[in-house]
Amino acid sequence: MTTLVHSISSISFLSSLTLQPLKIKTHKSPLSNSPSKSTKTLTCSTSKPNNRRPMDSRKPTSKKTKKYGTSRRSILKKTFIQEQVAFSAQLSSDPHVGIIGGGMAGLLCALSLEERGVKSTVFDTVAMLFQGIHGLGGRMGTRIIDPQPLIFDHAAQFFTVSDPRFSELVDDWVEKGLVRLWQDTIGELEVGGQFVPFPSSPPRYIGVNGMRPLADSILSQTRTVNVVRPCWISKLEPFNGMWHLSENGKPCGQFDIIVIAHNGKCANRLLASSGLPLIARQTKTLELSSIWALLAAFEDPLPIPNGATPFEGAFVKGVDSLSWMGNNSAKLFGSKTNGPHCWTFFSTAAFGKRNKVPQENIPTATAEKVKTGMLEGVEAALGLPKDSLQRPFYTRVQLWGAALPTNTPGIPCIFDPHGRAGICGDWLLGSNLESAALSGMALANHIADYLQSDGGRPEEFALGLNKEFQPLEGHDIGQFSGLESATKKANPIQAYQLST
Repeated sequence: MTTLVHSISSISFLSSLTLQPLKIKTHKSPLSNSPSKSTKTLTCSTSKPNNRRPMDSRKPTSKKTKKYGTSRRSILKKTFIQEQVAFSAQLSSDPHVGIIGGGMAGLLCALSLEERGVKSTVFDTVAMLFQGIHGLGGRMGTRIIDPQPLIFDHAAQFFTVSDPRFSELVDDWVEKGLVRLWQDTIGELEVGGQFVPFPSSPPRYIGVNGMRPLADSILSQTRTVNVVRPCWISKLEPFNGMWHLSENGKPCGQFDIIVIAHNGKCANRLLASSGLPLIARQTKTLELSSIWALLAAFEDPLPIPNGATPFEGAFVKGVDSLSWMGNNSAKLFGSKTNGPHCWTFFSTAAFGKRNKVPQENIPTATAEKVKTGMLEGVEAALGLPKDSLQRPFYTRVQLWGAALPTNTPGIPCIFDPHGRAGICGDWLLGSNLESAALSGMALANHIADYLQSDGGRPEEFALGLNKEFQPLEGHDIGQFSGLESATKKANPIQAYQLST
């Protein structure tokens, strides 16, 4: 069987490699509006004031400190009372960027920085793919269960393309045999079994061996990008003109610039006392839905409603516990596969909200309740009598606690030049693989332009710090560029899906 991962040990990270000169961009970076709210500022430099130590002159703490509250209110309070860090020290001649998050946005940011001659280190929270544990790639998640093996795309199901820059990437992936067109039938399935297929346009793409190998492809293209995993960065501290990152008191390196390439509760906790209130305020404005994923393997094909067109994927309508069902086996190996039939089911956002629990420690009773409710939803969607659905021989539930944004600022990236920190991610433009890729590339080029300027004109590089958010609507598992619902037209500009 085709190997789905590249071993990290097989990739050489040559710290002594000579970097290419930064490419000078001719365009000017957009200016942000002046802050609408006053912010206290601490100037950070390598020199020490007479009466007060600047924020970044404190030695990074190595001992464990008391954890701050985890509620939204406590994090919000800390976000708004913290003082703004403002670096004044000159940028180093060989700048190093720390990227927190190894999904599509973080990896494309690292790759694009390397293309501009800037080295980076990516910190990701998950280990290598092993015995069903997903690896690098964030929500480009593919779970493999041995010994059959059973293969499930348990996050992003497919993606579409609308931007020429992303199209170039996808063409390269197609040429390398990493992705291909998904020409099988998908559409909308109304409760009771009425299926309406979507037209074949726009083209839909899937990973040849699942979605996650795309992350390995991006990583394999790099020479100077270092990846540290599993590593859960728990603290950011400014010190002597650099950002010092640590994991539970353990130093993880120092960096000229940091990039936050993930979102949700963990990002909010990290930023709550970082000295970056403007960036923290934007991440706190983001609102996210929760979605349950049910992975289920059946011995026999699921029954097709009488008169309905056989399908490989369907957006489900009119069922409280179900919004999507996709046949991984047919998608990856063809409809004539003789092996088990592996399906991914996603709940509605409303069902996810009602049954939300800590996703790191799902109670057994909740898992059983969710599984039962979603399988009953499958019966209702297919128009089957209650308790007539064949029993799956393998099931697993997973809660995506920060699944999809319900609002967005509609900008490629956010950058605070005074704090030398930025944010990238799909949620800034919507939430899909395309948005994540474009966001990562945009922030990388913005940082490279800032470094090219030697940081001497910071006000020219402030971006998105006060951009207002707008609501998003669409399928519970997202919107897809050019793919419109049969019952409700989606906004083609706000294209997003469940992905990194």
